[in-house]
Amino acid sequence: MKTHDPDNPFTAFTRHQGVVVLDGGIATTLETLGCDLDDDLWSAKILLENPDAVRRVHSDFLHAGADCITTCTYQASIPGFVARGLSEDEAVGMMGHAVKLATETRDAFWSDTRKRDPRLRPLVAAGIGPYGAYRADGSEYTGAYDVGSRDLHTFHERRWSILAGSPADLLACETIPCLEEAIVLLELLKRTPDQWAWMSFSCRDEAHLCDGTPLGHAVELCDVEPRIAAIGVNCTEPSDVPGLITTVRQATQKPIIVYPNAGGTWDAIHRTWTGDVSHLEWPDLATQWRGLGAAVIGGCCRVSPDDISQMRDRLLTA
Repeated sequence: MKTHDPDNPFTAFTRHQGVVVLDGGIATTLETLGCDLDDDLWSAKILLENPDAVRRVHSDFLHAGADCITTCTYQASIPGFVARGLSEDEAVGMMGHAVKLATETRDAFWSDTRKRDPRLRPLVAAGIGPYGAYRADGSEYTGAYDVGSRDLHTFHERRWSILAGSPADLLACETIPCLEEAIVLLELLKRTPDQWAWMSFSCRDEAHLCDGTPLGHAVELCDVEPRIAAIGVNCTEPSDVPGLITTVRQATQKPIIVYPNAGGTWDAIHRTWTGDVSHLEWPDLATQWRGLGAAVIGGCCRVSPDDISQMRDRLLTA
């Protein structure tokens, strides 16, 4: 097991305040602003239609207290943009534009010196969603792909190269449902030795990835990679998070990252979440997760800037 690396981009935050606070659900926050995401590109559609809304969401999460915001590239891909009618060069440019929206918003936020004390300069993570997000069929919650590792490598390689070469501080490999895809992403990380990334899995229960792989096995593969900044889970049921943290901690001493969704069910046909989320007490949950060993904490779908603000207030005073 690897211990914390002082060059890990999260280390300054954990030393300064004990925890890293992430943002919440970009796509679902865009929906609260009136954006229509019923599209194969989902949130990436708004990069084309209303980039100012993306800036607004990044800004709202920064003002809520996020130490790290993620670019609006979860469902963005070269083939996805080309299918929309962009040229390949335009698609590449759109990936870079997504990073620019996040970094410029972060820099504008940080230029106000009143926001600096006692905070550290927030990070920007370039979001790398799974192949299932490109398929837009819900398979990021099953891992039931109909392609092999070579196809997964081809799909991820170009986007990885673009985002790894961008001004983002690290890469966010998120909602990864199957071991085969994680191995492909780890191989790409090895080819960019100056880059940091986190690996966050989608899980079907407290001990398995969505494809049935034991979570502990997947974590062990990530643990030996020196440029993995954190390992954990996202867009999973909040009720499963305590058990998932325990499983991850048994396999690594790297920082544990958790940012679940607000519960409910993803309707892949209508591209929307169903189920009530009003009963969740995010400050209590975040405090519990930190007590169990999580060091990087935030939210995913249907977790709002207000939820993140409440989590930060509790985590930094607990």
